[in-house]
Amino acid sequence: MTTLASPPRLIGSDVEVPCVDGVDRRYVNLDYAASTPVLAAVWEAVEAFVPWYSSVHRGTGAKSRISTEAYEQARTTIANFVGARTGTTVIVRNTTEAINVLAHALPPCTRVLSTPAEHHANMLPWRRHDLRVLPLPTSQDHLLATTLKALQERRTDILAVTGASNVTGEVWPLQELATLAHQHGAQLFVDAAQLAPHRAIDMDALGIDHLALSGHKLYAPFGAGALVSRSPLTGDPLIKGGGAVKLVTDDDVIWADGPERFEAGSPNVIGAVALAAACEALDMEQAEARELALAARLHAGLEAIDGITTYQMWPTHHDRVGVATFNLAGYDHHVLAQRLSDEFAIGVRHGCFCAHPLLTHLLGVSDAEARRLYAELQAGRDPELPGAVRASLGIGTTAQEVDTLLASLMALQTR
Repeated sequence: MTTLASPPRLIGSDVEVPCVDGVDRRYVNLDYAASTPVLAAVWEAVEAFVPWYSSVHRGTGAKSRISTEAYEQARTTIANFVGARTGTTVIVRNTTEAINVLAHALPPCTRVLSTPAEHHANMLPWRRHDLRVLPLPTSQDHLLATTLKALQERRTDILAVTGASNVTGEVWPLQELATLAHQHGAQLFVDAAQLAPHRAIDMDALGIDHLALSGHKLYAPFGAGALVSRSPLTGDPLIKGGGAVKLVTDDDVIWADGPERFEAGSPNVIGAVALAAACEALDMEQAEARELALAARLHAGLEAIDGITTYQMWPTHHDRVGVATFNLAGYDHHVLAQRLSDEFAIGVRHGCFCAHPLLTHLLGVSDAEARRLYAELQAGRDPELPGAVRASLGIGTTAQEVDTLLASLMALQTR
């Protein structure tokens, strides 16, 4: 059996919660893909910085200067974490805001190419442009082939894809996609919300032009994320206000250069410091090695349980982050998730994971059923939506926790 290095310390990892039998059990967190706990090193960095917190950029006091330096250093640290040696790093709230900032900054009718496998955050903002959606990719080769065909058929400005699926975990061939995009005059945007917490990223080496990530998925849930671009960002800011301008007159405005242009209002300095602390503390090579072993244990265990159906986009694709989505015969997804929590103190996710087109395809929802659900929702009713359960791993996950989930599912299956 593979010996795993001890996981780093996370705040709250020893919390116990009450179960329905009256017994308090240690909480088993298998919901990292939604939000991660706070890394102890991040908490320590925040505690050290808080006494020095002040306004940034225009204050002359000592605390203001120290806060400004910390904020700008955070920007550099985040860029280095994803391998962007030059360009612009905009500090935002999360991946969703980062994608909206980029989409809003692009010229109207920018030609965007994407896929139906995306999280809603990497789907809805692009609909303000000239968006073309590829067929759902059935394999890595199919993705590359359909992307090439679409790039050859019409000019494209932005190819917008996930780095790793938040539903099924497949890691996408980013270097190959970047090469295709650049050969046809397009830039590559990557939603790295699920990739950044699991794999080392080098934007320069991979050829990624723009990338978004969230602190709350990277062990720094203090309300900060980032949009990192390897070229200067121009265009119209999503949020308009103080700090984003050089000059305002009665009827005109001269915008500041990026990144300040896209950071109107008082920024989340503490969130930026926390995110930078996570970027400095995380050892991504160790995180990947631990996760690969644990994910193999999880997937093998699920496959061995009668009545479990697991879902993958690319069944023969083995490069996946630690995400497993499944259903258990005899249980609605929300009931299964609730039973795991109430009886075994296991935290998982259930539903459609903000990826409705992908999950309805994986579940085999018919067009007729999809139309019925749409009509019900349009009429103001609340139909039960299809879904699944998702267990997701992180740097604090242990082999014992994976085994606890598997044993709990087997216990529920026998009932």
